[in-house]
Amino acid sequence: MTTTNFPLLERVNDPADLRQFSRAELKQLADELRAFVLESVSRTGGHLSSNLGTVELTIALHKVFNTPEDRLVWDVGHQSYPHKILTGRRGRMDSLRQLGGISGFPMRSESPYDTFGTAHSSTSISAALGMALAARQKGESRHCIAVIGDGALTAGMAFEALNNAGVADCNLLVILNDNDMSISPPVGALNRYLAQLMSGRFYAKARDVGKNVLKNVPPLLELAKRIEQQAKGMVVPANLFENFGFNYIGPIDGHDLDSLIPTLENIRELKGPQFLHVVTKKGQGYKLAEADPVAYHGPGKFDPQIGLVKPATPPKQTFTQVFGQWLCDMAEQDARLVAITPAMREGSGMVEFHRRFPGRYHDVGIAEQHAVTCAAGMACEGLKPVVAIYSTFLQRGYDQLIHDVALQNLPVVFALDRAGIVGADGATHCGAFDIAFVRCIPNLSMACPADERECRQLLTSAFEQDHPVAVRYPRGSGVGAQPLAELTGLPFGKAQVRREGARIAILAFGTVLYPALEAAERLNATVVNMRWAKPLDTELLAQVARSHEALVTVEEGVVMGGAGSAVGEWLAQAGVQLPLLQLGLPDQFIEHGDPAKLLALQGLDAAGIEHAVRRCFDALLDGSKALRAVAARA
Repeated sequence: MTTTNFPLLERVNDPADLRQFSRAELKQLADELRAFVLESVSRTGGHLSSNLGTVELTIALHKVFNTPEDRLVWDVGHQSYPHKILTGRRGRMDSLRQLGGISGFPMRSESPYDTFGTAHSSTSISAALGMALAARQKGESRHCIAVIGDGALTAGMAFEALNNAGVADCNLLVILNDNDMSISPPVGALNRYLAQLMSGRFYAKARDVGKNVLKNVPPLLELAKRIEQQAKGMVVPANLFENFGFNYIGPIDGHDLDSLIPTLENIRELKGPQFLHVVTKKGQGYKLAEADPVAYHGPGKFDPQIGLVKPATPPKQTFTQVFGQWLCDMAEQDARLVAITPAMREGSGMVEFHRRFPGRYHDVGIAEQHAVTCAAGMACEGLKPVVAIYSTFLQRGYDQLIHDVALQNLPVVFALDRAGIVGADGATHCGAFDIAFVRCIPNLSMACPADERECRQLLTSAFEQDHPVAVRYPRGSGVGAQPLAELTGLPFGKAQVRREGARIAILAFGTVLYPALEAAERLNATVVNMRWAKPLDTELLAQVARSHEALVTVEEGVVMGGAGSAVGEWLAQAGVQLPLLQLGLPDQFIEHGDPAKLLALQGLDAAGIEHAVRRCFDALLDGSKALRAVAARA
């Protein structure tokens, strides 16, 4: 890969520098910035298509507004790389999403220009509105801008914020970054003219004066409104946002600085809630990403001259792929199966299911709450819904999980992808909490497959139940255990002894079974593949407790309230006095980085498990002997 020269970009250390550039220089800066994004992401991996699409918009925003004094909130953050580069982090882009490096998402602790931490979608309008209301209360004059994508705008939270903002009487600019359509050149020219006209102070003042003058003459007022709507109707699909109380402007070409900058300058002088609709193209400027924005959404390292290349040897089957195949196979067997995803068809492995069973596939958009309750409604009518959802995304539908599914004991299967450490996406996507927040809900069970074969089997077991069950599995591949062809489940709520040892028993939940087995070889410990975080196999647990002097639980989830806590609760309830060492994720958010390195840092690899057990073994053993001696005397 060659390194490109970036003469203008190298002069930008913060947005104040680019505000000195001429319009012609800004256009050259856009070319350099786009090339730099492409070169950087090709070396580190990361989100590409969406960032290539926001280059001009980012430049225009930092040119027109006085950031960071003016607050700029990027929804999700997939499109924030140009923002990071222009706000002093150009020299750190080689550390993007790596351990100790900069985040792939906006992060308040990283830069004052990152005014709000985002990575889950549809939060930007609420956050920017909160900032605008705070500024008004404190008597501070500043602009608050939310940049939200058309996908993120499908979430209910975005519309809740729009509903509030329309009557909040504060200065808020919402920018819809619409990258699902294109603008032809003739329409673009007309859009530019009308957008600048409609965003101008003369137009806004004339409109307000006209409404005041005509408000006592209803027929004329209605005629004026119709004329205005018809003028906007040439370029505006609907007046939805006007009805929310916003002044709607656009759509305009989001790659045209000659349109963006004057329009934003006009909007800057307006009062009240403003809504700017810009149209961009994912992958803009890189033909391969333009042609396939999905493939280039979050690629790994690649040569931009060649593009993405399939590996010479096929990679191991991922857990996501195992789920996708199981979903198709089970749908063939049971016509009641329906599948639901909150806008994660590719990420959740449902492309083939969608192709083969389009009438039973439901993408509800970025609307996790709706996804869960919609599944509940289907279950009420005798269907068997499978909700494919990332672990951290289910957090957004937690009330619905409790109130609409579990309380009514409805047979919904939750396939929780990205459970445990996810790597480069960091804390916002780390599935650390699902065991803790699922196991405390009545009627809801949770399975933790140790490998690909068990994943298929436990999905089948979950589907066979007449109550809700969650199956958690990690991102990527496991040990490579080949799934069975048949749809055969495993016994519900039953664990399995995988290694017979002495004195210490390690209870492993999920894929940490394999490092636990490796550690146990050196410790001569018993290893139990627990398989289920809820219900626990208390019968086997009692046998193991009677025959060992100490127990160790291992899970790729938070220790507080997790599977180890469940074991501790059972020991206390059963009156079993036995030392218990709980290994898992600590009470802190896990940063981005290589998953294997992160697991090792948390002591969840084989060496870490062995070290923790050896460190505590003597104390645990002494404690257990003392307890047994007291019990014998009693």
